[in-house]
Amino acid sequence: MTDTKKRPEGMSPQTIDVREPAANGAAAAFRYLTGQFRQIGLFLALIVIVAFFQITTGGITLQPDNVSNIIIQNSYILILAVGMVMVIIAGHIDLSVGSVVAFVGAVSGVLMTRVGLPFWLAIILCLVLGAIIGAWQGFWVAYFGIPAFIVTLAGMLIFRGAAFIALGNQQISPFPDPFRAIGSGFLPTLGDSGYEPITVIIGLLAIVSIVATGLRGRLTRKKYALEDEPIWWFSLKLVAMIGLVLLVTLLLASYNGTPVVLIILGVLVVVYTAVMGRTVFGRHIYAIGGNLAAATLSGVKTKRVTFLIFVNMGVLAALAGMVFTAGLNLASPSAGNGFELDAISAVFIGGAAVTGGIGTIPGAIIGGLIIGVLNNGMSILGIGIEYQQLVKGLVLLAAVAFDFYNKRRGGSR
Repeated sequence: MTDTKKRPEGMSPQTIDVREPAANGAAAAFRYLTGQFRQIGLFLALIVIVAFFQITTGGITLQPDNVSNIIIQNSYILILAVGMVMVIIAGHIDLSVGSVVAFVGAVSGVLMTRVGLPFWLAIILCLVLGAIIGAWQGFWVAYFGIPAFIVTLAGMLIFRGAAFIALGNQQISPFPDPFRAIGSGFLPTLGDSGYEPITVIIGLLAIVSIVATGLRGRLTRKKYALEDEPIWWFSLKLVAMIGLVLLVTLLLASYNGTPVVLIILGVLVVVYTAVMGRTVFGRHIYAIGGNLAAATLSGVKTKRVTFLIFVNMGVLAALAGMVFTAGLNLASPSAGNGFELDAISAVFIGGAAVTGGIGTIPGAIIGGLIIGVLNNGMSILGIGIEYQQLVKGLVLLAAVAFDFYNKRRGGSR
């Protein structure tokens, strides 16, 4: 169907297709999806990897016990990724976290088994120790001006040596049951049949929180007349997240229930997502990573923010060290080898920019899950560690190359 539009004298009428608005709407939707391709690709990559291993392992990947194992076995990497993404957004790097994991794990073992401190006091002291370690490294980076790469490379050697000294080049085991529960325990269960009710309740509360947060954010953007995502995309994304949470909830509820470390991770993700998205401190981290000179001229206390970022990284590395030690029920001076590489890989796979200024907490978590599923799936298939390292290296290179491609494409327009 066509219509005519009146033109000024001297111009002929132009035939206009009334289907043009629909066509424009489709084009706008395509442009929006293109702009969101990085985030869409991340979710799709996780789904494709899970589906691939679900098929090739004969359905083992999504077995309830295996899903629980994936969460527990990768919890310390995910905790490290939460802190690492903040460091990388600010334009720095931390190569020492694996050694800090080993050192704090060693100290926790000494405090509980040799000194005889209660597990809760040992946990508090180890978190304080992590803050001191972060403050030590943050001082040299923020106030002395030494590049973080050099400072944390030195820290990698220092704290690895300190772990050997603390343990006397030996291993310590076992630990008290309440401490072990941090790394490998589950919340108390109710009933022996069907789905575990506490896990179901936690899952439903998480779904309600996701919906409320999404709606509140959308209403806030509308209130201030900010550009918002199309309603269809908002709804689709919300349904996908609800479906994912519901699937994991039902799988966990049909096994041993909720791992304690999953509660710890959930609290960290909620708190740090709020810090990065809704606080002045979070905005300052993005500003420093985006343009340090502009942030300084804008009045941002760049040295103080950088110092606090490394203090925070030290605390989270200490927490990861205790989770790993508790889950393994063993303090070893060789613990944490390569953890810094997995944490950094998770952050970059999760969408953080190499040059800083870009990245999210949820993205880092998804990146960590991609690595975790890859490790788990290849181990089930009996693939050797050498090929696992090869695959993870290729995935990391692809993620970084994609980031550079997007920047060049954006700059060429």
